[in-house]
Parts: sequence; C-alpha cells; structure tokens
Amino acid sequence: MTTFALDGMDLAALLCSRVCHDVISPVGAIINGLEVLEDEKDGEMREIALDLIKKSAASASARLQFCRLAYGAAGSAGASIDTGDAESVTRGLINNERIKLVWNAARQHAPKNKVKLVLNLCLIALAVIPRGGVITVDLTGEGESLEVQVEANGANARLAHGIAALIAGTPEGGAVDAHSIQAYYTGLVGRACGLDLTVTIESESVILQARTPLAHPLAMPA
Repeated sequence: MTTFALDGMDLAALLCSRVCHDVISPVGAIINGLEVLEDEKDGEMREIALDLIKKSAASASARLQFCRLAYGAAGSAGASIDTGDAESVTRGLINNERIKLVWNAARQHAPKNKVKLVLNLCLIALAVIPRGGVITVDLTGEGESLEVQVEANGANARLAHGIAALIAGTPEGGAVDAHSIQAYYTGLVGRACGLDLTVTIESESVILQARTPLAHPLAMPA
C-alpha cells in the first residue's frame, strides 16, 4: 500500500490543534477556579478553588513541557536530547496513581528524533490503558543504534481502531484529522529515524517497537 503523504502546512496545523486540545482542559479549569475566587466568599469553597487552580496549572505546565519535546524544536541548538529529560516530562504527564511508569534505560544523550519517537510511543501507550496499568519503556543501544520498545499492560488494554495503520502511514480512508495526527506523526518520526515500527497486540498488553531494519541477505551465487 502506498504511504499517505500529508502537506507540510496541514501537518503543522493539525499538530497545533492537537497541542491546543491537550492543554485546553486544564486551562479551562484554571479559569473556572478564578471565577469562583471572584464570586465566592465561603472560605472552604475558596480553598477548593485554589486547589483546583494549583493542580490545573501543574497539569497544563506538564503537558506543555511534554509537547515541547514530543513535537517541538526543544534543544534545537544541538542534535541530541537527554533521555533523562524525556523520562522526567513523561512522569510529569502521567501523574496518575492508576498508571505506573517503568523506565528501563541508562541516561544518555540520544538523537533528537529518537527521543521524540519514545515520547510519542508513550502517548499511544497511555491511550491503550484508560483504566490504568503499567507502561514499560525499554531503550537499548546508544546514539544512532538506539532502539525502542514501549509496552502498555493493563486490564482491557486496547489499541484504538486504525492506530496501527496511522503509524504505518496508511490511514484508513486516506485522511488524517486532529484526533489521529499524533499516531500518524509517530510513524513519520520513526521513518525519519530509519526504524521499522511494529505493533503487537496480546490479551492484556500492546507492545510498540522501533527497531533497525534487518539487512537483506546477499543473494547466493547460482
């Protein structure tokens, strides 16, 4: 199947829409909390509003920090990103008692696109276990040889319909929207890294892998 090609302007617009979608909820909650503070005189209600503002501001900050690494040009002065920073923003994004993050990787400076790939695979993994579970990140190799595996394990783990096709660059119906752009972008980043992306679905887990393609065996002489 021919890989779908998205115009650069459309890609930028859809990614911007995705980022706005990610931060609009906590920002809206901050606004609601401020409105309560303006109108409410009860001390207990004001404390609740302040707590809402604090938690929502932390959530918005965590999501923006994550998006900055996953989609943006963070650290554009260099060609690599610290994987420790990637782990930190991922833990900040999750911040959920129902989800445990296991990060199996020695800290290193890795190629920028490979770190972006790790973060985007983690986003897909998060959507797999809405009821909670464990996300395990395994990074093997170093530098240009870095390979990635992200596994989401939990009750009723499920990969949404069409995600595998989007990662492969062959969206069903030949179109991508703001809802599906993140999975499509993940595939773009993986191919830019020269890695093969595979999705394995098991009973209670989904495994996302980015591996170096196997070299084609040499033809044997007749």
